[in-house]
Amino acid sequence: MDNIRGAVFMVFAMFCFAVEDALIKGLAGAIPAGQVLGIICLGGFLSFLAWSAFRGERLWQPAYLHTKVIIRGLCEVIGSCFFVSALALIPLTTASAVIQATPLVVAMGAALFLGQGIGWRRWIAIIVGFAGVLIIIRPGMDGFVPATLLAVGGMFGLAARDLVTRSLTVDLTGPQLGIHAFGMVAPAAFLLVILQGQALVVPTAPQWALLGAGVVIGMLAYLAIITATRKGNAGIISSFRYSRMVFALMVGYIVFTEIPDAATIIGAAIIIASGIYTLWRETRLRRASLASQPAL
Repeated sequence: MDNIRGAVFMVFAMFCFAVEDALIKGLAGAIPAGQVLGIICLGGFLSFLAWSAFRGERLWQPAYLHTKVIIRGLCEVIGSCFFVSALALIPLTTASAVIQATPLVVAMGAALFLGQGIGWRRWIAIIVGFAGVLIIIRPGMDGFVPATLLAVGGMFGLAARDLVTRSLTVDLTGPQLGIHAFGMVAPAAFLLVILQGQALVVPTAPQWALLGAGVVIGMLAYLAIITATRKGNAGIISSFRYSRMVFALMVGYIVFTEIPDAATIIGAAIIIASGIYTLWRETRLRRASLASQPAL
């Protein structure tokens, strides 16, 4: 029952992320992408602060100055700024397809930097998944779009964030990490506007409404992920993260009339299949390890 409940919340979270991506892409046509990201992150920052105050938690935590927490925030800055920049320039479905490779990069990074053992089967799955990314990007071919590399940069940044999160030893809750991350991304996003030589735009009333919706939807997605991962089998529940691609295809077609080409569909399918196999294999090995431990 916990697995079903977790899967439902994970799918809902992925739906929210797909809708939020569409909102950002739509707004980026009239407002600089960095400004859109900055406003949404500022709204998230204030929302998490209000949540912490409501729960009676201290708004400032000394752990915010911990080296790994700062590195995590910097990875969030890089991943978010690159991905949002990609959303403004390439189709939603293409950006979403590339970002699906994040769990594969996390698995590889855990083996290389955190000492987590990975067998040859999962290494092959990771390599095959990266081949799927190359199929989407098509480097050196006529269909190559340089802006797609921004999505790749975003994917690596978010994967680095997840890796650092795994190694954190400080006592910070999810909302507190959200406060720290949003607090770092918001000013960086506005700085991105300046670095790109753009000018800030005063949003219209309808645009403010969409920005507000982006904040609310982002918060719902975050809360849904927290709920999804509290109980149940992590490997099974995490596999439902790939439903984000399905929603991206639907939203991309409905909102932007995007019809992805064969290379994008094939690449995304390879990435998703590789990721699901990697999660399944990790879950199976963990179960075997627990079963072999002597009972106390």
